[in-house]
Amino acid sequence: MSTAVVTGSTSGIGAAFADRLAARGYDLVLVARNRERLDVQAAELADRYGTQVEVISADLGDRLELSRVEERLLDADRPVSLLINNAGLGTARKFLDDDIETEQYQIDVVVVAVLRLTHAAVRAMAGRGFGGVVNISSIGSYAAGGTYSAAKAWVRIFSESIAHELHGTGVRVVAVCPGFVHTNFHAAGGMDVSSIPDWMWLSPDQVVDDAFAALRLGRDVSVPTARYRIIRAVAGHAPRRAVRALYLRGRPKR
Repeated sequence: MSTAVVTGSTSGIGAAFADRLAARGYDLVLVARNRERLDVQAAELADRYGTQVEVISADLGDRLELSRVEERLLDADRPVSLLINNAGLGTARKFLDDDIETEQYQIDVVVVAVLRLTHAAVRAMAGRGFGGVVNISSIGSYAAGGTYSAAKAWVRIFSESIAHELHGTGVRVVAVCPGFVHTNFHAAGGMDVSSIPDWMWLSPDQVVDDAFAALRLGRDVSVPTARYRIIRAVAGHAPRRAVRALYLRGRPKR
């Protein structure tokens, strides 16, 4: 039976991935900071689907705790065939107003953890000749909205690069770039999203569907739903100054 690792698994997109993968018959390694929530999630998935579920309570912004997840990905006796790099965070504060340690922590989770976990995963997978990595980026990676946009742009470009490098190895890497998704992400970051229109919201399941389709079709980057693909196309051709202005105008506020 195949095994998948899902980071940030206890809510939102991560929880949707975990549920879908368990339903597909995958054994799971669930990664998040809150051990109690992990244990509850593991028990529910095991009971519902009969899958084997391992949990790793780890703060991916802490290098020592991150190394435990890396070691699990490199364990040749318990191979992992799919990695979902979903863990992340954001803040509504402007860069000049934010604490630098908060900004650094965001980079550690969104960039450093994705870098190191992807490296561990694809080294092991390439040796076996199969596997997949899904890195959750953002439609914000096409704009310019502070550290978060910059970090997610890194995730997207990094994923494209590694996907090209791994061509022919049997290992696929895709960056999925959703827009606004109904999760607790914005509340956790102290963001006011009350002005965001209904048509811009996606469900976690839509993001998961797009990710699996992208893996199946061999896409390096995928943007869920036609409406967000139109937004990406416009952002790609409009003057950068205009893109920045529009993004900042619609950016969630505190």
